[in-house]
Amino acid sequence: MGPLDGVRVVELGVWVAGPGAGGILADWGADVVKIEPPAGDPARSFASMLGGDLPFNPPFELDNRGKRSVVIDLGTDEGRELAFRLLDGADVFVTNVRLAGLARAGLDHESVARRCPRLVYAAITGYGLDGPERDRAAYDIGAFWARSGIAALLTSPGGTPPFQRGGMGDHTVAMSMAAGVCAALTARTRTGEGQLVSTSLLRQGLYTIGFDVNTTLRFGVSIGVATRETMGNPVINSYRDRDGRWFWLIGLEGERHWPDLCRAVGRTEWLEDERFASPRGRRKNARELCALLDEVFATRT
Repeated sequence: MGPLDGVRVVELGVWVAGPGAGGILADWGADVVKIEPPAGDPARSFASMLGGDLPFNPPFELDNRGKRSVVIDLGTDEGRELAFRLLDGADVFVTNVRLAGLARAGLDHESVARRCPRLVYAAITGYGLDGPERDRAAYDIGAFWARSGIAALLTSPGGTPPFQRGGMGDHTVAMSMAAGVCAALTARTRTGEGQLVSTSLLRQGLYTIGFDVNTTLRFGVSIGVATRETMGNPVINSYRDRDGRWFWLIGLEGERHWPDLCRAVGRTEWLEDERFASPRGRRKNARELCALLDEVFATRT
């Protein structure tokens, strides 16, 4: 049993974000029924899409764990009525189908809420429920990774943008949506009514880099993109050991962690070195300090 034992979820999800949210709710004990079209969730074709011929589909299996599936043709009156019969007995509807597609099937929020007023309607979009891009197709590498600015902030000056690993934005959105569903279910215990819960890939991406966004809004300038040699605090940085393996130092509180680092690497003289004795000095001489730490760690495992 889990915290959502007894909660019934209908998922109309494709690819990753919607199914990811459904998978988390299933982990927590919900009974999740996944509606698929006659051709199946397109995520079932991950392996063949990449040119493979595998008997397993790890991405699809990950996000669809713990569910039951039913094939329904929402292009027919019979199929749409069957979907509504499932919703009649459900507590939650999770979907990341584009808004126009939901409207064509009669499964837009307004239509569903009229028939199922206690239902929590959880909608994931690429760019939000309103505005000119409300019905634009979206993948996380576009809406979450590129449009939000994450890729730009992770690109070294003069370098090429790093490629996002599969599903990073989708899974972040899935976690947020699962939390939103739980909040709406809690509210329903007080009000007796369901509600619309929504998030988007773009919104999640902007929140992910919220420190940068809010700093820009407050000061009117963008935070520069640093390299590891120009990081303001070299005690939070990546270094490579003698075996060629990269690791991270995590000395967020410079004044607190700096003495411990100097002792650990056998360079206590740096504590009195004017170049490095203060946070301001370490920032000003970051490139030099980074090079010195590179020399130290290159001798160690």
